[in-house]
Amino acid sequence: MKIELRGGKPGEAAQFAVDVLVVPAFAYVQKDAKPGAKGEGAPRSRVAAKKSAAKASPKAAAPWAPNPTLDALDATLGGAISAQAAREEFSGKANSALSVSTLGRAPARTILVVGLGAPGETPKTAAVRAFAARGARVANAERARSLAIVAPSDDAATVRALAEGLPLGAYRFTTHLTGDRIPKARVDVATIFVAKVAADLREALRVGHAVAEAVCLTRDLVSEPPNVLDAPELARRAQRVAKAGGLSIKVFDKAEIKRRKMHLLLAVNQGSTTEPRFVHMTYAPKAKRGAPKPKRVVVVGKGLTFDSGGLCIKPADGMLDMKIDMGGAANVVGLMAAVAAVQPNVEVHGIFASTDNMPDGNAYRPGDIWPSLDGKTVEIINTDAEGRLVLADALAYARVLQPDVMIDNATLTGACMVALGTNCSGYYSNREELVAPFEAACKSAGEQMWRMPLLEDLKDQLKSDNADLKHMGARWGGSITAALFLREFIGDTAWIHCDIAGPVTTDKPSGFYVKGATGHGVLSFLAFIEQLGAK
Repeated sequence: MKIELRGGKPGEAAQFAVDVLVVPAFAYVQKDAKPGAKGEGAPRSRVAAKKSAAKASPKAAAPWAPNPTLDALDATLGGAISAQAAREEFSGKANSALSVSTLGRAPARTILVVGLGAPGETPKTAAVRAFAARGARVANAERARSLAIVAPSDDAATVRALAEGLPLGAYRFTTHLTGDRIPKARVDVATIFVAKVAADLREALRVGHAVAEAVCLTRDLVSEPPNVLDAPELARRAQRVAKAGGLSIKVFDKAEIKRRKMHLLLAVNQGSTTEPRFVHMTYAPKAKRGAPKPKRVVVVGKGLTFDSGGLCIKPADGMLDMKIDMGGAANVVGLMAAVAAVQPNVEVHGIFASTDNMPDGNAYRPGDIWPSLDGKTVEIINTDAEGRLVLADALAYARVLQPDVMIDNATLTGACMVALGTNCSGYYSNREELVAPFEAACKSAGEQMWRMPLLEDLKDQLKSDNADLKHMGARWGGSITAALFLREFIGDTAWIHCDIAGPVTTDKPSGFYVKGATGHGVLSFLAFIEQLGAK
């Protein structure tokens, strides 16, 4: 998708010939309310709204705050938009939408009006991103080739959010479709209307588009079937990202993994005929004379390209979607692509350990005791709890880098999905000072993550009679004991653990997510890193 900026007077977008025109709408405000957003669709008083609506549409009073583009379109269509809004009780509230086919009476083929809620200050980044994504999804449904969207305000943050939301909403994984299954049309060009095109808006557009493409890369990786994307292929794709973004990268093959004594990763890999890979990507900001040393963040991902459960084999239904068990590693690759585009003043390391987990005569077994890179010995309880094992070696490797913050993310436990559902990740942290900035980053990204407790009394479940640790505890509190196990391998590092098992995919679109792989986590981690770099 090509995205371009176009400047013009208020309402000019109404004359733009395009397949789908997306227009923001705010609800009414009372006469004593404060002025709101400065851009297109900015709210005014209820009285002013009624007067403007009466001029534009004698047939029905428009239920939105005055909006030059929307009012002009409504007038061109003889009040058809306000009449349809009245029938559908559309009032501009958040997450509401109104779609109107112009039937050739306006330059745009379809007009999509999207509510941004109660008027006030400039809409939040997450709301703007979701607004753009909704417009792109409608464009797909309309088989549109062109799309235009009116910016609700003219600042750089809004333009970046729009440039992120458009590709994310238009995303479809079509790599393996042939013949009639290939979509008949796609949005080739998207235009963002602002009052005036300026250099900062062009840069915001560039960054936003690149970030969206990075999230779409993560979605591609999660969507690929396991016969295509095994551990060596995942490493190769990380290498392509590193080359394109000017990142440094190290890839360890099985011999190097063995030499470095990453025994837990090797244990999980024992039943596979495919070699494992361990990948370390690095972004280093340009040194600035006299500036303090930048913070260092390490993001670690679980890269199970397919999880059969090993000897503790999953039932067939439980195995079908296990290509997604490398979602944490996919997030790392997508995040590093985004970091390369944004270039924050933070040193960022992306690390993942990758293998599949297969049953075989040589597969690791319940009751085995394995050493770890950290030095602790681990008793295996269930071979279907393999993710924490590969993460343990990855965390032990990562902590040697002495990061200011270490984040790991993994499709780790079904227990977290039982606790929080499928649209929210659980996160854990051993530092109170990380909680507020991390939650602020998640809110800015529009991604749900809920803090979970590291309950110390559950740690006893990891005691083993024969080794330093069991690698899992009882069924109850399973997400918590998994986090407590990982904590054993981080030393004194400031740490956040994200259990993303639920939102890694979704069965219906919402926000900036489409059906299928979501890329959940990439925008939150990026926002956190950008916050850290801005301090």
